[in-house]
Amino acid sequence: MNAMYPLLAVMAAAQIQVPARTQLTLREAVERALAASAEVQQAQALQRAADADVRVARAGRLPQVDLQAGYSRLSNVPELFLPVPGGDPRPIFPNIPSNYRAHAGVSVPLYTGGRLAALTQAAEAERAGAGHDTRTTSADVVLETAGAYWSLVTARQSERVLADALQAYDAHLTDAQNRERLGLSARNEVLAVQVERDRAELAALRARNSARVAQANLAQLLGLTDGSTLEPAEPLDRGTRLEAGDVDALVTSALGARPERTASMARIGAAEARVRVERAGRLPQASVTAAFDYANPNRRILPPEARLQDSWDLNLNLSWNVFDGGRTSAAVARAQARLAAARSQLVEVDRLVRLQVTQRALELQAARAATAVAERGLESARENQRVAGERYRAGVLSSAELLDAEVALLRASLERTDAHAQARLAEAALERVLGR
Repeated sequence: MNAMYPLLAVMAAAQIQVPARTQLTLREAVERALAASAEVQQAQALQRAADADVRVARAGRLPQVDLQAGYSRLSNVPELFLPVPGGDPRPIFPNIPSNYRAHAGVSVPLYTGGRLAALTQAAEAERAGAGHDTRTTSADVVLETAGAYWSLVTARQSERVLADALQAYDAHLTDAQNRERLGLSARNEVLAVQVERDRAELAALRARNSARVAQANLAQLLGLTDGSTLEPAEPLDRGTRLEAGDVDALVTSALGARPERTASMARIGAAEARVRVERAGRLPQASVTAAFDYANPNRRILPPEARLQDSWDLNLNLSWNVFDGGRTSAAVARAQARLAAARSQLVEVDRLVRLQVTQRALELQAARAATAVAERGLESARENQRVAGERYRAGVLSSAELLDAEVALLRASLERTDAHAQARLAEAALERVLGR
């Protein structure tokens, strides 16, 4: 579903200001929801953090340069002089209260047993996993928004169906009351029509309340201000476009497209790299460092003098942690256990994907069949109501039989609305589990 609805950049404002009445297609609603979603913003922030972790890991391979500068003021101390035969005494430890120092150093790792390379690979795998997590979060928001959108469309459609039914009941009730006054019908016929009208009015009230709740839910997902009125522009009975025939082929497609599975595979790669990182602790480490000092006095030069002098050093360092009390072995075992957990998670994700795709595909197939049945049922109910109305006006059909036809028409209309809504929701759910 992500391919169908592109992810927009996160908007700076916490809420999106829109006119009081807003007509939205499903695509527009999804785009607004993605822009306003705090979950998507959180996932994107974590992805940026993963990007920074990659830069940190790569920086470990580069030379590290540090610069220092300082000034120290020392208390006066007695000077130490060395007598020189035939000459003046020479100062061995002069009193130099003001000390200046500038230092530049560079350190370059030569060999780390593959630790730095493994750290970089782990960070890159985690970054890939974070990117797929963002896709997963976006897909969840898309599905939630589609569900809220179609719930609002369904409630509004039910309102219209019930409004038409109330008009038919009102006409029938007026006719029944007129017939009662003329002595052509009994009181129970009027009461029967009145009861069905009251039931339809109660159902209309519930539909209005459902529409308000659905609108509030959708407005919250879109980050709209209070009081905004949403007008869905998508027709409910357009029909679904997604094919759900070959379930095995759909499962195979989902296994290659689901961001959750791709994220799990990326984290397996990260866990494998972490194992290599911990194993590198058993290997020797080598580095080279160099430094340049410019100081007054330069303590490396004897005797110290109250003037700026330079010195430098170059070092080759080799270390090998021969015994650490089992710390490295424990760290390797911990990394291996986390790798096993990541692989088990992938197995569970695969199992869940197969189950979800099979379930959603079958649900869409059933929803399409139900839609076809509901359409035929509505057509039959309309024809029955038309024939019953003509026969009632001709005086060859009772009011109760006409009422039965009207009730059947209302029930068939609501069933058709519900069938189309279920098909829409089933299609959105299948798109989600297919990773589209």
